[in-house]
Amino acid sequence: MKKLLGMLLVAASVCGAPAMAAAGDASPLAGTWAVDLARLPMPPQARPKSVKIRFADAGKGQWSTQVDIVYADGEESHATGTAPLDGPATPVKGSAEADLAAVRMPTPDVLVMTLGKGGQPASTRIYAVARDGKTMVETATYFGGDGQPVMRTNYFTRER
Repeated sequence: MKKLLGMLLVAASVCGAPAMAAAGDASPLAGTWAVDLARLPMPPQARPKSVKIRFADAGKGQWSTQVDIVYADGEESHATGTAPLDGPATPVKGSAEADLAAVRMPTPDVLVMTLGKGGQPASTRIYAVARDGKTMVETATYFGGDGQPVMRTNYFTRER
């Protein structure tokens, strides 16, 4: 279960800013988001105590992300990253699941991210903010241990 949560941590540890959005558009992704723990695809006893993602405009064409997870056993994970707007591979810091990410934001409310580890693909994530700006859905795709493709959805609520 920690691997699944680690993938969630990685997914948010480096994000891009609006590469295709009009100049000056503020992204509704900016802010702090909390995962809906009750909707995580794992047994309740394995769910973390909290998962928080903070997206922010870092200026000078950069977008930053901070992810904090407190696991069920009290262990904590912290990841941060800052990525350029145009989608080149960027190092991921503080993650056991990925060491590189490439991202694009085709519109201010949608982020597409591809993650890699050790030169191999890890997962692709799509973050989409609802029109009301209060909720966000993450669709994650990756290959499971059996080599079969997996698609998973995580739900977030804006904290601020």
